[in-house]
Amino acid sequence: MAPTYTMAGGKGPNSYSQHSTYQRAFLEVAKEKISEAISTKLEINSASNRYNIADFGCSTGPNTFLAVQNIIDAVGQKYHKETQKNPDDNIEFQVLFNDHSNNDFNTLFQTLPPTKGYFVAGVPGSFFGRVLPRDSLHVGHCSYSLHWLSQVPKGVADRNSPAWNKDIHCTGFSDEVTEAYLDQFKIDMGSFLKARGEELVSGGLLFLLGSCVPDGVKMSETMKGMLLDHLGNCLIEVAKEGLINQGELDSFNFPIYPAHVAEFKSVIEDNGCFTIEAFERISHANEEFPLDPEFLATSNKVTFGGVIESRFGKEAMERTHELYEEKCPEILPKLANAKSGMQFFIMLRRN
Repeated sequence: MAPTYTMAGGKGPNSYSQHSTYQRAFLEVAKEKISEAISTKLEINSASNRYNIADFGCSTGPNTFLAVQNIIDAVGQKYHKETQKNPDDNIEFQVLFNDHSNNDFNTLFQTLPPTKGYFVAGVPGSFFGRVLPRDSLHVGHCSYSLHWLSQVPKGVADRNSPAWNKDIHCTGFSDEVTEAYLDQFKIDMGSFLKARGEELVSGGLLFLLGSCVPDGVKMSETMKGMLLDHLGNCLIEVAKEGLINQGELDSFNFPIYPAHVAEFKSVIEDNGCFTIEAFERISHANEEFPLDPEFLATSNKVTFGGVIESRFGKEAMERTHELYEEKCPEILPKLANAKSGMQFFIMLRRN
């Protein structure tokens, strides 16, 4: 069975929709920046009565609804300011929700805001390729998705490779492993930008939000890196208990790579389709996870549980979750002294 890179679906107590306040806090802070960007950078065509907006990596909500509403409100305000017309009467907004085909689109559509003022369509498929018609998109948005790779980098799961990774993620302490992950990130981010460059109209805007690593900092020196190391240690314990084959665990790696700032900028510049209008560190109330074992364990489960279950089975995933929370207090002092990561706000304008 292929790994699933989607968040936990449904609306229950262990769903992503119930445990994504961290990401939502960022969207709330970014609202002002997005509004200002649309006000000053987006070209409004008064002759057009349709605006297409897409959220890439939408998951199940409710955060995606907040993100697109922020954009719609900003476009409407700019339209009214420039034309003196009521956007509600003159603009048709089409919102396109994109994510992997195994994303829980049922929950997404069941929980759409009842007072929404836009038409919607689900667009299943990987955002590493083009999923919309050429020159059809006016504003694109992608939040907390770009650290996921399309696949585990070649070599890191091969014991005979110099890039073989004994950990479950790119810690930053092995040059060979880091190079393998970076190469895959360059391929995937390049594909993402190429696809968006084809879909966006000239002058269209693309907003990218998420987490990266400050230049000069290794992933395992940050809180998120330490939490992944903790997850890896729990998986080792589950293997010792016999619920996971040790050989399979030795070849297991998460397909995630939070890039460094310079790496992000380099890929964007190499793509050539976009002008970087903003690349900023942004702070919000939930910038670092609270040092609460239950919160950390639940967040880990809704984010990574699907990957673990698809690889090792439900029983192993549940046992890993139990150990994660049980042993979490042991690493709290270390987490408290972790180096800061970086939450980024990037605005790109299609050339």
